[in-house]
Amino acid sequence: MNGGPTSVPAPNQPQLAGQTVVLLGGSAGIGLETARRARLEGADVILTGRNPQRLKAAATDVGAQRTAAFDANDPEALAQFFESVTTTIDHILVTAGGPKYGPMLEMEVADVRDALSGHVVLGLQVARVAQPKMRPGGSLLLMGGTGGRRIDHHLGIVSAATATLPPFTAALALEIAPIRVNLIAAGFVDTPLSASLLGDQLDNRRQELISTLPIRRVVTPDDVAALAIHLMVNTALTGATYDIDGGQQFV
Repeated sequence: MNGGPTSVPAPNQPQLAGQTVVLLGGSAGIGLETARRARLEGADVILTGRNPQRLKAAATDVGAQRTAAFDANDPEALAQFFESVTTTIDHILVTAGGPKYGPMLEMEVADVRDALSGHVVLGLQVARVAQPKMRPGGSLLLMGGTGGRRIDHHLGIVSAATATLPPFTAALALEIAPIRVNLIAAGFVDTPLSASLLGDQLDNRRQELISTLPIRRVVTPDDVAALAIHLMVNTALTGATYDIDGGQQFV
């Protein structure tokens, strides 16, 4: 039985030809690598980030259609950005923001609220202001993690924050259907953010993971970007969480 046409491209054809991909947090790491892969698949890309100089360099690197420098967590700036986009948006990847570590009892109340709700609020706000500009059947991709699934006193509030994202993703997918919403849950990824968090312990962490992960190597931004492109292209996927951590949560 034929269920109707799909948007899956013919073999060996660019998978995102003629489509527009927005990368919120696209000047480095996972966002930049996803932009690079999207360009190779024929898409026009729009990069956003907070640092204008780094954003300009990233845009030149991948041949971005345009850039916009602003803080994605500023609701007014976020709304103004999407209002300025004149083309139909096919896909959005949100990589802005990062985890907050440390003992919970030492955190300020405002920091606890932000840690628990920051990614949810950002994802919801992106969906709210971007939905009118998006193509039905397009996709919104959010970023989460697998590391916080284990309760560990070193992680503090991270485990609780991690747990909110999968059900939020599923509920949001129902609310803005037929736009699809999925969550990428990554473990350690060898990015500039990881380098800034670990400092001089970065090489030790890499070696530890190489020796213990089932894949015997660290996960790179390109690995995550490949998954992101697949989630954009496969129109049957929505409301789900996709782990990519090289088996880190099992060891």
